[in-house]
Amino acid sequence: MVLGKVKSLTISFDCLNDSNVPVYSSGDTVSGRVNLEVTGEIRVKSLKIHARGHAKVRWTESRNAGSNTAYTQNYTEEVEYFNHKDILIGHERDDDNSEEGFNTIHSGRHEYAFSFELPQTPLATSFEGRHGSVRYWVKAELHRPWLLPVKLKKEFTVFEHIDINTPSLLSPQAGTKEKTLCCWFCTSGPISLSAKIERKGYTPGESIQIFAEIENCSSRMVVPKAAIYQTQAFYAKGKMKEVKQLVANLRGESLSSGKTETWNGKLLKIPPVSPSILDCSIIRVEYSLMVYVDIPGAMDLFLNLPLVIGTIPLHPFGSRTSSVSSQCSMNMNWLGLSLPERPEAPPSYAEVVTEEQRRNNLAPVSACDDFERALQGPLLAYIQEFRFLPPPLYSEIDPNPDQSADDRPSCPSR
Repeated sequence: MVLGKVKSLTISFDCLNDSNVPVYSSGDTVSGRVNLEVTGEIRVKSLKIHARGHAKVRWTESRNAGSNTAYTQNYTEEVEYFNHKDILIGHERDDDNSEEGFNTIHSGRHEYAFSFELPQTPLATSFEGRHGSVRYWVKAELHRPWLLPVKLKKEFTVFEHIDINTPSLLSPQAGTKEKTLCCWFCTSGPISLSAKIERKGYTPGESIQIFAEIENCSSRMVVPKAAIYQTQAFYAKGKMKEVKQLVANLRGESLSSGKTETWNGKLLKIPPVSPSILDCSIIRVEYSLMVYVDIPGAMDLFLNLPLVIGTIPLHPFGSRTSSVSSQCSMNMNWLGLSLPERPEAPPSYAEVVTEEQRRNNLAPVSACDDFERALQGPLLAYIQEFRFLPPPLYSEIDPNPDQSADDRPSCPSR
């Protein structure tokens, strides 16, 4: 009998979204199929899957240990989020090559379903960095007697969702700085910078509105600029390795001495980037908006405004209600507010109650017992007379102004 061959071994996921991209989050069920295509019959000991999620960092540093002596120090650390194993065909032991327990797979295409649940605890978002990564994958292993196993690994993406509609991420970010240039014993005027953005949280593809004012009272030509930076921090063995990368930037107009430039919502678009990673103990990914003034021959004047790149975009209702304070503050500072000149008078009484309604309601109201007898006197006449009468006409002038001290009646002696 001629044994068949394995033509292909593939892994496919049952995607939860319309884009057919395997993307999951904590608590989701990951399901899929191992697809096996063979030509002829083959004997199989087992078909296994191994799913794992982990974060790992690694970097090296050169150290000197005296004259002409150097060595390399390795820094590694790993955090495991889950580790799942399952057997789709066969048994656990792969070192047993006896004829018993073998499974025969006939020629053709075969599918073997698998599923497992991700932990409910927060997971780090999938990430590939300079000195570390966060990866999630499923590996299939086909074991046959007297042959090397066939292995295949396929990764899937995990997003730990960050909702930017939370109060802390909807709060405005602002700052002010000033710098005075000195050259030997000469001191020029200051360069001042004020900047503000309407919130802290954004999602990829959004544009940040930058409100800024730059005043140049120095003798030099300066250029206002803005940039978004990504900072990757890796931790291992009590040490930290940091990498800073430029994500997007813009440039304003050059400012000569004595000039001022104002940005009334200058737009800086966020390109497709990884969300912020804030809950991993060995990898941290943060973002910031730097608004700065490029000063030739001197250190730049800059403001750092923290950003959080999330996965759940801003809701229209949330953007309207949550940024009331920030928009009001920005309008007061940058645009100015005008109040209405005069309040509008309320409608007249005749527009609300007709004369017929007033007459119909002048009939005496029946009461009972002692209360009825009490109302038969002048009190009832008073109530009926003023029932449904219109209030005084609306006027901007107080008809009863406070009397001065001279016009007030003196208190009678007792």
